[in-house]
Amino acid sequence: MKLDADSITTDNAAALIEVGAAALRAGDTTIDLSSVQRVDSAAVALLLQWQREAKAARTTVKFVNVPPALCSLATLYGMDEVLGTPKAAKGQALTAIHPGA
Repeated sequence: MKLDADSITTDNAAALIEVGAAALRAGDTTIDLSSVQRVDSAAVALLLQWQREAKAARTTVKFVNVPPALCSLATLYGMDEVLGTPKAAKGQALTAIHPGA
């Protein structure tokens, strides 16, 4: 499933839970995040929820085309391995989210 959202933030993360859950129930276990341009910490929580949904359905979910800012957040929170997202390079974890940091 290609997520049709340009952001995953506290403003829309709750609404996106069912989008991913429905895809997983339909057997679509790859979620393409290439449309996502803006994220906040809610994005990490959303991906974790989709993992829980997949586990409940006795399957796994794979995230592809993960935006750099989301990779940075996942690395910053120590969740990159859990989520299977690319690890942000040292020093990039904060600067991708806050370029002036």
